[in-house]
Amino acid sequence: MSAAALPVLGGDDGLTKYLRDIRAFPILDIEEEFMLARRWIEYQDTEAAHKLVTSHLRLVAKIAIGYRHYGLPVADLISEGNIGLMRAVKKFDPERGFRLATYAMWWIKASLNEFVLNSWSMVKIGTLAAQKKLFFNLRRIKSRLRLLDSGDLAPADVTTIARELHVEESDVVAMNRRMAGRDASLNLRVGEGGTEIQDLLPDDADSQEAVYARREELHKGRGLIAKAMESLTEREREIFMERRLRDTPPTLEELGERYGVSRERIRQIEVKAFDKVRDLVQAGFVNG
Repeated sequence: MSAAALPVLGGDDGLTKYLRDIRAFPILDIEEEFMLARRWIEYQDTEAAHKLVTSHLRLVAKIAIGYRHYGLPVADLISEGNIGLMRAVKKFDPERGFRLATYAMWWIKASLNEFVLNSWSMVKIGTLAAQKKLFFNLRRIKSRLRLLDSGDLAPADVTTIARELHVEESDVVAMNRRMAGRDASLNLRVGEGGTEIQDLLPDDADSQEAVYARREELHKGRGLIAKAMESLTEREREIFMERRLRDTPPTLEELGERYGVSRERIRQIEVKAFDKVRDLVQAGFVNG
């Protein structure tokens, strides 16, 4: 999948036009998204993949703009986020019970995080998960504690931050000093009207509660799908699993020959089974 057909973002001066252009792409409903994803998985239909990507460009822009306080060009951030989105579309499986936006968000943020780390104009941050976590959360916690312009941290503040992030106090001191050069640019003005970067600082880090909730939602979704499949007849369940759960599903013709029915009948059974599972899963989330 190539980014060549996507709207062009020529730099910060073209940001307003780009944001206006991507609003022209329609937001897909759940059925459209599912069918497009299946067309991409089964037939490598690039037109379907393109529609999936363009319908989520607004999501990329929203997430990418939240990273601009790192001092990197918004155009570059959006471009990197779009790469993450395209990777997500390639790997997206609509049978898992979640929308593409939920799945793609993690790929987009992963691409942006790597881009920020690789572009940071200081000694390389490091590759350990704990170091990355400290890098992306230190500024947020300092902002909450009103310590952004404090220079070296007081011992009590170091202890507080280290405990909250579950890292060594020496790591907090070292990271804070390595990031000090960027802190000096918080008063840099952006755009017109006297807005400073510090006025735009978002809290874009996910809390542990949010991560846990998403993990629980995924676990619950898998359980609901398994339970919903119990409501299917034996043939519906077999066709549903063959067509929707296999990495390389057989064609309608192949299943028609196996069961001694027409291609169209297999398609009807597949759709009916999917509708049953979908309705039961959605009801489970609503009532659970």
